[in-house]
Amino acid sequence: MTTQSRAHRGALIALFAAVPLVLAACSTAEPETPVGGGAAPSPADAGQPSAEGTEVAAVTPRLVLSHDGGLQVLDATSLEPVVDLPAEGFVRLNPAGDGRHALVSVAGGFQVLDAGTWAVPHGDHSHYYTAEPVLTDVTYPAETPGHVLSHDGGLTLFDDGTGTVTVLDAAEVAAGPEGAVLRSYTTPAAHHGVAVELADDTLVVTEGTEEQRTGIRVLDADGTEIAASDECPGVHGAEVAADEVVVAGCEDGVLIYAGGQIVHADSPDAYGRIGNQAASPASPIVLGDYKSDPDADLERPTRVSLIDTRTAEITLVDLPASYSFRSLARGDSGEALVLGTDGAIHVIDPETGELERSIPVIDAWEEPQEWQQPRPTIAVADGTAYVSDPDAQAIYAVDLASGEVWNSADLSVVPNELTVISGDAEAAEDEHDEDVHDEHAEDEHEHGEHGHDA
Repeated sequence: MTTQSRAHRGALIALFAAVPLVLAACSTAEPETPVGGGAAPSPADAGQPSAEGTEVAAVTPRLVLSHDGGLQVLDATSLEPVVDLPAEGFVRLNPAGDGRHALVSVAGGFQVLDAGTWAVPHGDHSHYYTAEPVLTDVTYPAETPGHVLSHDGGLTLFDDGTGTVTVLDAAEVAAGPEGAVLRSYTTPAAHHGVAVELADDTLVVTEGTEEQRTGIRVLDADGTEIAASDECPGVHGAEVAADEVVVAGCEDGVLIYAGGQIVHADSPDAYGRIGNQAASPASPIVLGDYKSDPDADLERPTRVSLIDTRTAEITLVDLPASYSFRSLARGDSGEALVLGTDGAIHVIDPETGELERSIPVIDAWEEPQEWQQPRPTIAVADGTAYVSDPDAQAIYAVDLASGEVWNSADLSVVPNELTVISGDAEAAEDEHDEDVHDEHAEDEHEHGEHGHDA
């Protein structure tokens, strides 16, 4: 981040200090019951072994899943529960991009969850520590917390209620607004949007109103516009592909931003909506969903899109089953992964568009009508795809190279959202931009004539 970006901190400290840090539950309405709390790590201790931390022999990744009643943290290797954290309302999860924390969307903002696993670099190696996970007292204020994107050591938050974009230093996320905020920007009108800051401090942000979203703007470190396009009806979701190329979804294709220029890539159909994307730093091709029925209340598509950022071409791939907005992921080598309603992970070569193989994991399922309802979810880390199954109340660990389900476990809760915390601070900058949800990219906040969006 540049000196100019950090110059915004002084004014922002006063702004955030005026807003109370809220511990509350999350739902699409206005939740009233507080989430459980816990001691927050001090800025000086962020990323360092705490008094409660125990040194362990190796990195200890953990899974965080939401459910009706709170959050559950699992050991990603044994799949055994580590802790349950109570919370009421519909809780949403976003990895913080530092290998240790997650952001929980709550009433009043984005609350920091310490997953209790981290690394401390020491010369040519690291020391690894674990502690009991805790919901900290640190909250980044937001009227309506929306999309979160992590990229290149930065973390960008979007407040749908005000249109405020807040860029954080991911390594300082546990320090709170006073220590982590690098810059802020407010869009001309509040809308369900998304933003991401690139390595050169360029900020790419969506444009729109509550009624209509139209495109993106690109701002330099000083906030000066360097590119803009309003040729993206229903703009939703954004991801960063290889070589710092940003892809934002539209109802007729995508916008591609690279090197100061914006290009529109057309969908093969007049209405061809791409609202969820999954990118990989190892690939110039972005995986997207694809919906072609503008009148559908809930379209269950059986095609996905591959967006080549080098040529601005979109290729469609037919699948043997439909999928949902939590079905898209990328492998460590950039392979495109789709969790189908047939219960299999479909592995696609993004360069050729070939469906290489399908890995059976769970029983067949159907996408529920309401986007908040639990559905199977995929999350990938270090060669393993984790798949949750709400119907069976189970979770599975799949080796993507061999296709073997190498571990599984019954759950005491019905899982909803799922994210992986690597436990390795050195890997933080390599984490995929997620909002699938997350992000992997999410697409279910808007549910109407064009289907569900998040």
